Amino acid sequence: MQAIKKEHREKSGQELATILAQAALDHKAEDLLVIDVRGRASFADFFVIMSGRSTRHVQGLAETLEAEVRSKRVNMSKAEGLQEGNWVLLDFGDVIVHIFYHEQRSFYDLEGLWHNAPRIEIEQ
Repeated sequence: MQAIKKEHREKSGQELATILAQAALDHKAEDLLVIDVRGRASFADFFVIMSGRSTRHVQGLAETLEAEVRSKRVNMSKAEGLQEGNWVLLDFGDVIVHIFYHEQRSFYDLEGLWHNAPRIEIEQ
């Protein structure tokens, strides 16, 4: 296994969330939202939530984000839901990415569950 590149070794969770969000926007992610859950969740610091237009788009976004962190040699511990493409979860330690097909996103309503958590603005 290769070590994390020197320029990415010191990246904070917020910086990683921003990198992932920008990569997702570059690949046409919809309704992107970054939620700061530091101090509210013990398992992550940030959620990056987005929607895809189709199950194939959801899968493509997940593959793009995995490639983005792989190019920076950032370790990823888990990817779930990639086969189905309805809800893909990518776990990057401090940052958890949720990529939803539209119907699944409204059903699970993660934004509603974390409505008190601050949002991080991402420039498009």
